[in-house]
Amino acid sequence: MIGSEIELPVVDGVLSGVDFGGHGEGVLLVHGSGHNAAAWGDVASRLVSECHPIAIDLRGHGQTRLDSTGPEQYWRDIGRVVTVLGWDRPVLVGHSTGGYAVTAATASGLVQPAALCIVDGVVLDDRGASLAEHAAARTTEAADRLRTMFRYGWEANDDQMHAYAEQCAREAGGDWLNAGARRGLVEEVTRRSFLHRGHRWVRRPAIEEMATVTAVDPDAEVFPSVEVYDRLTCPMTIVLAEDGFYASRRDEVRAVVDAAPGRRLIDIRSNHNIPMTRPADLAAIILDLVRDRATASAGNAG
Repeated sequence: MIGSEIELPVVDGVLSGVDFGGHGEGVLLVHGSGHNAAAWGDVASRLVSECHPIAIDLRGHGQTRLDSTGPEQYWRDIGRVVTVLGWDRPVLVGHSTGGYAVTAATASGLVQPAALCIVDGVVLDDRGASLAEHAAARTTEAADRLRTMFRYGWEANDDQMHAYAEQCAREAGGDWLNAGARRGLVEEVTRRSFLHRGHRWVRRPAIEEMATVTAVDPDAEVFPSVEVYDRLTCPMTIVLAEDGFYASRRDEVRAVVDAAPGRRLIDIRSNHNIPMTRPADLAAIILDLVRDRATASAGNAG
């Protein structure tokens, strides 16, 4: 994987991440649930000629040793990360749960980005429906599904971990999320999802992490429901996968986009895992935002 490992201080520890190098405008890349910074490798390699992309491992993911003790920490960390990096109005890019993370960090005022790029990661329900959905995600049945599908929380020895990563790469073409992704990238992301503890490897995130972040406060000011977009004033691009999680709700996504100026909707022929399966197309979208940011900066300087 290109890039250098970095550690970024937050209020109670550090987040791990990857600095992909480059120069110019800062671009923060935030992965979805179950992924990690490595998922952005093929996107970042196409960005470094025009900007400076950095990807983070959210709490409970990748090589970040911090776990969540509350439902908002993972997105509040983004504000601290941007401050530590010294970035002024970066472009924030978030996939899936990361899409809500960058949205919430912006809606709360922790970050003032030049633009948001939300990649198949929208929230469309009202508060009541969202509460019900989050409660359903904390059931025993939901936990069992995650263990079965993704082996979350699995403890493995060296041989088991490497064999599993190789298996995921080998089977990527027939996988509902990874079909179309580069096999080497699938292996990198899978390996990074294991954290070394003692003599074992632990597949992250753990089920406990998922339970914590879905235990949202019903009265929270910034809440994972469609009303959160009313709090946004910055330019926002939503990238919607034609075969993604929200394809059947495109009209609702369109309504969010049409609700305020400076928003646009881009449809892309992909499954949900756009950063890994369509990196060139996504990089081109991000670069358009970076160029808009640079043009605006030059105009203000003039």
